[in-house]
Amino acid sequence: MNEAWIIDACRTPRGIGKAGKGALWDVHPQQLGSTVLKAIAERNKLDTKEVGDIIWGTASQVGQQGGDLGRMSALDAGYDVKASGITIDRFCGSGISAVNFAAACIISGMEDLVIGGGTEMMSMTGRRDGPMIMDQGNMRLRLHHPQTHQGVCADAIATLEGISREALDEVGYISQQRADVAIREGRFSKSLVPVYKEDGTLALDRDEYPRPQTTREGLAALKAAFPALANAPLDERGTTYLSLIKQAYPDLEIEYKHHAGNSSGVVDGSGAVLLASSDYAKAHGMKPRAKIRAMANMGDSPELMLNAPVPAAKKVLEKAGLKKEDIDLWEINEAFAVVAEKFMRDLDLDREKVNVNGGSIALGHPIGATGAILIGTVLDELERRGKQFGLVTMCAAGGMAPAVIIERM
Repeated sequence: MNEAWIIDACRTPRGIGKAGKGALWDVHPQQLGSTVLKAIAERNKLDTKEVGDIIWGTASQVGQQGGDLGRMSALDAGYDVKASGITIDRFCGSGISAVNFAAACIISGMEDLVIGGGTEMMSMTGRRDGPMIMDQGNMRLRLHHPQTHQGVCADAIATLEGISREALDEVGYISQQRADVAIREGRFSKSLVPVYKEDGTLALDRDEYPRPQTTREGLAALKAAFPALANAPLDERGTTYLSLIKQAYPDLEIEYKHHAGNSSGVVDGSGAVLLASSDYAKAHGMKPRAKIRAMANMGDSPELMLNAPVPAAKKVLEKAGLKKEDIDLWEINEAFAVVAEKFMRDLDLDREKVNVNGGSIALGHPIGATGAILIGTVLDELERRGKQFGLVTMCAAGGMAPAVIIERM
């Protein structure tokens, strides 16, 4: 079997995802994607006509993000026209899946040089809730799987699991503190590439979202974000997000515990991972940084939506022939604090090995890009610490989770 080697990874800074406020909001999504693709090509002196495919994750393929963003970003980056591209959607899991599909192309022998990555511009008008919910108009599906808003799911899970507001706020606080240390120590600098506007002026060269001044007291003072949303009518029948979840859990009385300080940040961003077969890498003098040890996908309850990362992690560990004790660093996307907290509790993990440089609560979650960004983040940290194995997973709408284990070389 061929091995899929990771040659390089890079990402843009994450800009605040609000139109007119964030530094990246007026950058075209294709240009944001081309920023990392151009950097990957230049850093590794790629002959881009030999890139077999560019597999790109984008959760909302509408408007400027429609029309196969992977292919268009490659063309914008100046890639040879022979470098093909495709764009995929597994909601929040799109970025991991893009890298996994790229690796699968290499392992299967179909391709020798593939790039996986993603882009998400959450500042685009009308997109902020798009990737978070399913189409509520499909009554037939809703009778079998009433799917609600992710934030309502997060509060429902916290209630069902008996996880306190204090525990969730602590996840948010630690995320900010760890991200602050990582930024001040330059831990992201190896992968971070600046974004420039069309006129050549700098748009952004640092992560814009983190709030290092966050305190536990400040988090405790924030009001829960989702009660009004949960009870707002969605249609003329009076359907609400709360009524949808009560179809599956009729006796559940949700305690609302999530807010802006313990939920992922709304941001714009892009990331890319370059993979090659061992034969191609050796023939072209490429030095591998890591290899893909195992990949997995897992589905779970669509009604709760956020609980698949734990079974996904167990599945990918089994495929890799590893135990949880073998994993040096874990990245579980902080879509909401309850996802990370439940993940650490259920797997009984050493918290000093999980999201060691902060997560999406502090840094933001550019939905289709986040998975590729996290793979690069864990790779950089494995190298910095001289460690071997990193596991990355995240929840995705529809009740799914992709997962991957990388092994530093």
